[in-house]
Amino acid sequence: AALEVADAGHRVYLVEREPSIGGQMARFDKTFPTLDCAACILTPKMVGVAQHENITLLSYSEVEAVSGSVGDFKVKVRKKARYVDLDKCTGCGICWEKCPWKTESEFDEGLSQRKAIYTPFPQAVPNVPVIDRELCVYFKTGKCKACVKFCEPGAIDLEQEDEYIDLEVGAIIVATGFQAF
Repeated sequence: AALEVADAGHRVYLVEREPSIGGQMARFDKTFPTLDCAACILTPKMVGVAQHENITLLSYSEVEAVSGSVGDFKVKVRKKARYVDLDKCTGCGICWEKCPWKTESEFDEGLSQRKAIYTPFPQAVPNVPVIDRELCVYFKTGKCKACVKFCEPGAIDLEQEDEYIDLEVGAIIVATGFQAF
C-alpha cells in the first residue's frame, strides 16, 4: 500500500512497530499456491520502500495518538530508541557478533537464539540493529559495552532516548497484522 500511494505522488509515513518492515511474510519460506519464495517476493518491495523518495520509514516506532478527520489528521508517533544511530551504522554485524548475551529469537519462534543487539533477520530493512534493553547487561549493571568497543563507525549510542514526531496527514491506512495460533 505504501508503494502504491507513494508511486501516485503522495507523501507516505510508514510506521512499523518492529525494528524491520516485512511483517509475518518475512518469516515464510514459500507462498501458496505457487510455492514462490516469500523472500524473493518481499525483499525487493522492502528495498523499494526504503529507497522511495516519497516514503519516510519510521521503523521501531508506534502511533501514540491520532486526532482530526479525513484530510486533516494529526498523528503523534513515538520513535523508540534503538541505541544505534541509523545514519552511522553500516550493517556490518560486528556488534552483535561480539555481544556475549543471548535469548530466544522471536523471528524464529524461539527455535534459534539472537543477541542483545540484533537485526530480526538477515534481509531486514533498515539493516540496522536494535539493542534489547531488557537483555543488555549494560542497562542492568552499567558494565559490558562490547558492542561499543567493536563498533568501528561509532554507531552505538547508549544514551539515545525515545523521540516523538508530530505528523499531519490526509489519510491513514491501518495494517494490524495477525498472530498465529
